[in-house]
Amino acid sequence: MTETEVLDVMYQMFQTVLKLALPLLLVSMIIGIIVAIFQAATQINEQTMTFVPKLLAVIAILGLLGSSMLKTLQDFLQMVIAMIAGG
Repeated sequence: MTETEVLDVMYQMFQTVLKLALPLLLVSMIIGIIVAIFQAATQINEQTMTFVPKLLAVIAILGLLGSSMLKTLQDFLQMVIAMIAGG
């Protein structure tokens, strides 16, 4: 593999990681902000109030987008294996 091919694979790897992680991180962040606003308004500082809604939201997103995330990961892996097999 040439340096250009290695850099191309690394660039595609970073894009794939962003595609896979971004929905989960965004939903977790949005839920965290909503819960923080609620806690500030009610002055309830319970740790489980931040953890449980985030966990449920991430599980829901994985349930909705899990198959497309897996397909994205499979496509990337097939591309890498094809590059390895091709030389």
